[in-house]
Amino acid sequence: MGYTYLVLGAGRQGTASAYDLARNGDAEQVLIADRVPELVEKAAERLNALLGSERIVPRVVDVGDRDALLDILTEADAAISAVPYIFNLEITRAAIGSGTSLNDLGGNTGIVRKQLELTGEAEKAGVSVVPDCGMGPGMNISLAVYAMSFLDEPRDVFIWDGGLPQKTEPPWNYRLTFNIGGLTNEYYGNAYFLRDGKVTEVPCFEGYQLLDVPPLGKLEAFVTSGGLSTAPWTFEGKLRTLENRTLRYPGHHAQFKAFSDLGLLSLEPVRVGDIEVIPRDLFHALLEPKIYDPDVRDVGVIMVRVFGRKDGGEAEVTVKLVDYYDEETGFTAMQRLTGWHASIISILQAKGIVMPGAHPVEIAVPGELVVKEARKRGFDISVKVKG
Repeated sequence: MGYTYLVLGAGRQGTASAYDLARNGDAEQVLIADRVPELVEKAAERLNALLGSERIVPRVVDVGDRDALLDILTEADAAISAVPYIFNLEITRAAIGSGTSLNDLGGNTGIVRKQLELTGEAEKAGVSVVPDCGMGPGMNISLAVYAMSFLDEPRDVFIWDGGLPQKTEPPWNYRLTFNIGGLTNEYYGNAYFLRDGKVTEVPCFEGYQLLDVPPLGKLEAFVTSGGLSTAPWTFEGKLRTLENRTLRYPGHHAQFKAFSDLGLLSLEPVRVGDIEVIPRDLFHALLEPKIYDPDVRDVGVIMVRVFGRKDGGEAEVTVKLVDYYDEETGFTAMQRLTGWHASIISILQAKGIVMPGAHPVEIAVPGELVVKEARKRGFDISVKVKG
């Protein structure tokens, strides 16, 4: 008998997760659930056609309905939440109550820390919870942990990651490959890094760099929020430096920092005539039609550089992953890197490899195991060790 998996959310990333669970997870069935019947039926039909099977089962569920959520969670050995992060804390409580292991695509470090506080309840229920999976945070952190494993004493860790269109089109030179709310959430507030061994707040858009990133050429890198999840707290006192920057084509930083400085990313209402408007809602309404492309051909990049000591001397490790839109399946690089990191963790949870309790992604699974599974799926991950 195989496993039963559940994916909550039939959007881009959830669909990719469901595909990988069915293909690589020893699945008897994969339940894919959403509150929009047309969306979930279309997703199941597409995936079953790709897989040549009927293992993808569509379900209509509103995650805000706790009873319905508990009922469907009870059917699964492991579940993935691919719905907006505001639901994840209650979904975690429901998963623990139903005896179902869970991971999610995260998006808010404050909520993740509340989820991790439930570790005792999860352990008692015999289930595992791993918040904040995906591309970044998620795969970027797993690759950093993998790079650190090559050194006896890792000291300074630098991560760069980003999802970009393969071809640039002015004036935006960017295409949306995930929910626009996730994009603006990354560009708002502060990131948390390790500097001189201490957790340090760093404002978004700070730390600008211009890097040569083969095969894409010159890319901008700058600070965005949430990319390291809980890793700064986990490695406080163990590393001197831990930093993460987002990669974009040149010009993006100036555009979006100007939008931020103007207040267009704010969630505080402003009065315009006789009505109140939330600036971010207006920004979404204006920007999304300009940068959304359902047929985008994209590229995803994650680079990690770790400095430290090995065999008594100084050493440096570089790990790099570059992935492209897949013409055969129609999955974007962002879907593969985000959805498949979550599905890899979910499969390991179903198999009992992840121990009961609530664990941050940097601790839940060894980096080398994530890399082994990622390479099975065709991800090109290179490693260079100097010193």
